[in-house]
Amino acid sequence: MKSLFAKLWKLLNLPKGVQLFIMRFFQNQFLVGVTGVIFNKKNEVLLFKHTYRQHSWSLPGGYLKSGEHPAEALEREIKEESQLVVSIDESLKTRTDRTSARLDMCYIGVFIGGEFTPSQEVSAYGFFPQDTMPLLRSNQVFLIEAALQQKKLKDKF
Repeated sequence: MKSLFAKLWKLLNLPKGVQLFIMRFFQNQFLVGVTGVIFNKKNEVLLFKHTYRQHSWSLPGGYLKSGEHPAEALEREIKEESQLVVSIDESLKTRTDRTSARLDMCYIGVFIGGEFTPSQEVSAYGFFPQDTMPLLRSNQVFLIEAALQQKKLKDKF
C-alpha cells in the first residue's frame, strides 16, 4: 500500500506547499518546545519561578514559533518572560514526550545581562549552584547534570 501511495505521490508532482499541507493534515501534530540550562560566570544555573506549574521552580523554556530556529526561540522566550538576555551556545539533548506529542530540545547557554522584570508567567528568578537548588522535576535535574558534564568536557579541551 505504501509503495502505491509513493508512486501516486510522485506522479501528482504537487507543489511543495500543497505537499506540506497534505502531510500536516494526515500526520500527528507535535508541539516543539525548547528548554535551556543557562550558566552565569560562577557556573550557577538560571531557574525561573513559574506562576503556572506544580513545581514552581524550573529551567526556562517555551515553544517555537513558525520559521524560528530553536536557539532563537529559547533566547526570545527568556527575554519575553524575564527581560534577561542569554546566548544559546550548543545543543544538549532532544527528547520526546509520548503522552503529550511534544518534542523538546534542550540547549546550553550563558547569561549575558539584563534587568529582571516579572511577567505573567515568571514571578522570580535565581542562579543556583548545583548543591542548593530548589525542588525540581527529575527530568530537569538530569538535564542540569548532563549540561554540567558536557561543560566539564568542553572546558577540559
